[in-house]
Amino acid sequence: MTEASPGLPPRPLSPHTGIWRWHITMFTSIAHRVTGVGLYLGALIAAGWALALASGPEGYATYMGLLDSILGKLVLFGMTVALFYHLANGIRHLVWDAGHGLDLRSANFSSVFVIAFSITASIGLWVIAAIQGLL
Repeated sequence: MTEASPGLPPRPLSPHTGIWRWHITMFTSIAHRVTGVGLYLGALIAAGWALALASGPEGYATYMGLLDSILGKLVLFGMTVALFYHLANGIRHLVWDAGHGLDLRSANFSSVFVIAFSITASIGLWVIAAIQGLL
């Protein structure tokens, strides 16, 4: 006689990140999502700046003092990296949507390029801002 187990059969388990070997395209996929969230937070910082601007000279001076601190500049630099990374990786995805660069070698190369571009462009922008006396 066959015994029927009560309830539903156990569901299959999806592979976990502990099973898969990490590779650069996996990192860039996760980083794209993280930078997207970071840009939302950056939009809140920009909205706070606009509110401080509308609140008058004292409120604006206080907010700018916060952004001019070491922590504020670190956050703003992180926002710059996130912006350039998300931009470059978005363009990379558009190229993929066109059916190009999907082979492993091209995908790995474009991953390295996106990371290098975001860091280089961010440093370059901040150097230009420092030369212009904007920091």
